[in-house]
Amino acid sequence: MDLDAFRWLLTEPGQRLLARAGDAGGDPLRASTALRREASAEHVAAALTQADLRRRGAAKFGADAARMYFTPEGLEQATRAPVARHRAARLTAARVGTVIDLGCGIGGDLLATAAAGVTAAGIDLDPVRVEVARANLAALGLGGAVSIADATEVDHRGFDVAFVDPARRSARGRTFSVDDWTPPWPFVQSMFARTACVKVAPGIGHELVPADVEAEWVSDHGEVKEAALWSGALATTRRRATVIGDGGLATLTDEDDAPAEVREVGAYLYEPDGAVIRAGLVTAVAAGVGGGLISEHIAYATSDDSFRTPFARSYRVLEELPYKEKQLRAALRERGIGRLAIKKRGVAIVPEELRKRLALAGDAEGTIVLTRVADKGVCLLVQPF
Repeated sequence: MDLDAFRWLLTEPGQRLLARAGDAGGDPLRASTALRREASAEHVAAALTQADLRRRGAAKFGADAARMYFTPEGLEQATRAPVARHRAARLTAARVGTVIDLGCGIGGDLLATAAAGVTAAGIDLDPVRVEVARANLAALGLGGAVSIADATEVDHRGFDVAFVDPARRSARGRTFSVDDWTPPWPFVQSMFARTACVKVAPGIGHELVPADVEAEWVSDHGEVKEAALWSGALATTRRRATVIGDGGLATLTDEDDAPAEVREVGAYLYEPDGAVIRAGLVTAVAAGVGGGLISEHIAYATSDDSFRTPFARSYRVLEELPYKEKQLRAALRERGIGRLAIKKRGVAIVPEELRKRLALAGDAEGTIVLTRVADKGVCLLVQPF
């Protein structure tokens, strides 16, 4: 996005054009033709892009997205609002007064921190992202300062907490290697000598987390969004899984963990949340439901007792069906199952392809779990509850 075009959108004529673009609906060609009577092609393109980004931003920012500003990349990388609010709540619970956001992007975390009452300052190398973050603070009526600076050079010692969200993209696109991060991994490691929070990809290896740093994996409505590394006074445990859902927020730590034995499948099967799996706390779920694991290497817990837990999806085991495809097809047809949900772990099966090959017909719905028990392929017909 061009910086001058974005600044023009913040003017009174720009705001009028942006409002018209937002009301134009889903036909960009027709909207562009109509708006070109009021402004230049560059300004119309900026307004239509912003209106589209606001519609897409609602998935992350809810109703606030209609007042916010975005760049395509900035929206993609921004923290989802419920996750950012959870992080800000941890800061306020620790009585943090000031935070510097080293690489604030469009301001997703900065907004949540400021809204929680913490004095927040953000920096970023990109002038457009800085301008967008500043506009977002103003749009939501929040305090805070944003400026252009290099995270590796700015003096952050005057702030209670440093927050770092390294860019995980290289010239080749999204990267999963810490060596390609910006700021680089050595700089991130240096943050652990002070009180800090570092947002990282959920796939980060446990071996990269120092012994005195807390690693927290966070999921939002069943989807693992990120991991956060907490150091200094903010580190309160070694590993944590936090799940956010319609019922609120729940957290599980290594202090809740307990040994769990491998056992035969019981009357109920439990599929741990992705954050729980990433945090290595599947055995904590097994202990919580009074059961065990179906395998040392597969993330399913089982129990003879029925539980509802925010840390796993619960299933009643109805029966074991044939694992081989031909016999499975016959068993499903016999039960009139035409709509089938396929869950799988520990087996080389592509659910979408299997569903096509099964060629099901019938009015009933069903859910099967394909996995391994005692090194043997197993198919379980289950019922979510």
